[in-house]
Amino acid sequence: MRKTKYVTITDENRDQNKRFLLTEMPADQAEEWGLRAIFLAAQSGADVPDAMRIGGIAGIATAGIQAVLGGLPFAAAKPLLDEMMACVQLCPDPRRPNEPRPGPILPGEIEEVGTRYRLRMELFELHTGFSVGEFLSRLSGKNQTLDSPTTQMSPGS
Repeated sequence: MRKTKYVTITDENRDQNKRFLLTEMPADQAEEWGLRAIFLAAQSGADVPDAMRIGGIAGIATAGIQAVLGGLPFAAAKPLLDEMMACVQLCPDPRRPNEPRPGPILPGEIEEVGTRYRLRMELFELHTGFSVGEFLSRLSGKNQTLDSPTTQMSPGS
């Protein structure tokens, strides 16, 4: 059974009180997404082998997200970004907050860029078990040896 997570936007903005259901990709799709992110990260100059040694899947995914959000031409990143958002559904009826509308988010249903960014970070955490911030803070300590227990990532960390 795939993991799911509900996210309610509490920020005071146009998306306030909107509720979304995030659903984990099937394993084969997530693997392919991750591999494409790795290849794009490598093309952008990210140190993918270092990210793999330090953080496993979280490192790989973070390197991919950093490449997608930071160093790639938009045309190369757009398919990955679109695929992430296909994991998001809107729960439009406040009387039934856990019932998503069938299908992906429609254009205009998310009105704030910050909401889209938050949903992407929540999706990353849903798929990897790590937040991007948590991984990056651990990665910043990479002056330690790569074998150091404090730089190893595991789901229980």
